[in-house]
Amino acid sequence: MSRRDKIRLTEEEITEFLRSSKTMICVSNGRNGHPHPMPMWFAVDDDNTVYMTTFRKSQKINNLRSDPRVSLLVETGEIYQELKSFLFYTEAEIIDDIDTTVDVMFRISLHRGEVTPDQEKAVKENLQRTAGKRVVMKFPPGKVVSWDHSKLGGVY
Repeated sequence: MSRRDKIRLTEEEITEFLRSSKTMICVSNGRNGHPHPMPMWFAVDDDNTVYMTTFRKSQKINNLRSDPRVSLLVETGEIYQELKSFLFYTEAEIIDDIDTTVDVMFRISLHRGEVTPDQEKAVKENLQRTAGKRVVMKFPPGKVVSWDHSKLGGVY
């Protein structure tokens, strides 16, 4: 087994890593040819489909309308032996629907631990006020590259 195989995250580890992470870097392709990385809050489905929201007139949306390809990155670790990352190559689907946007905004708040399920009705009513200016970005599972250096047990 190669070192690369040893540090790769399993499907279960990826799912747990996504559910325990609060911020993901979303990298779209800018019109000037430069990558456009942005830290984003997100929610994730059981099949690891990722959802985010942003303002419909944002640079991210402009980028995605002309090129839907993205890279999504979650990472942790302060020293080499702790580095753990998940890199996801996929294409964005933009959903411009207020009810879906409110639902995703609520799910992101749940994921971040900012609200509880019993607050759904009141929180969603509140979210209606800003949802009209936003859209949802949906990222279905794509190619995955992952690593967890702690699996090497300090031997490099």
